[in-house]
Parts: sequence; C-alpha cells; structure tokens
Amino acid sequence: MSISDLPTLNATLNSIATVLLITAYVLIKRGHREAHKKAMLGAIAVSAAFLTSYVTYHYNIGGPKQFAGEGVSRIVYYIILATHVPLAMLVLPFALVTAARGLRSQFDRHVKIARWTFPLWLYVSVTGVLIYFMLYQIY
Repeated sequence: MSISDLPTLNATLNSIATVLLITAYVLIKRGHREAHKKAMLGAIAVSAAFLTSYVTYHYNIGGPKQFAGEGVSRIVYYIILATHVPLAMLVLPFALVTAARGLRSQFDRHVKIARWTFPLWLYVSVTGVLIYFMLYQIY
C-alpha cells in the first residue's frame, strides 16, 4: 500500500464506520446493550484508524487536494465540505465523551449527548465518503 492508496482506505473506513453506527443504533433501539457497545467500540476503532490514515496522507502530500469540478458541482462540493470540516472537528470530543459516559454506565448522561453525537457522526462519515467520490472518482 502506498500513500496514494490512503484516500480509498479512508473512504472505506468511513463507510465501515457508517455501517457500524447504523448497526449500533438499531441494536440499542432493540435493547441489545452489549451488542450496541461492541458496534460502537468498533466504530471508534475504525474512526481512529481513519484519522491516523487521513493525517498520514495529508502530511505526506503537503495539504489538501484541489477540487477539479466546475459549476454546480463545485458549489455542492464546497457546501458539503464547509459543513463536513467543522462538524468533523466537533464530533471527535463529542464521541469521546459519549463513549466515556456509556462505558462508565452513566446511561442518562450518555443518552443525552448521544442524541447529538449520533447524527453528527453519521453525517460526517457519510459526507466523508461523498467528498472522496467527488475528489477522487468523479472529478
């Protein structure tokens, strides 16, 4: 695997995180706490691997890749990016606090923050994959 393969790895890890987040949500709604916990710990692990790969890639290429699309696609791309980046920075501490509360069995506090963390994290994961396709596959 080379540095040029990392964007595809990153999109794959984001996709796996998305599946794990949705799975964890369904599991907790069905009352399967232990399975929910395992899926969420998996999502955290996959997201940590993503973050490591993402930082490694951007460190080695010296910055962000420029978007090659034009017109409406450029506007759509930058709207997605403008929401994705700040929410990606916000979701990390939210995810860590949410996980810590769940692992400490502080379930009332866990649920209160998870109601915000889940949709933010899911949005960031999905838009991360969209950004990958727009940057590396479509344009």
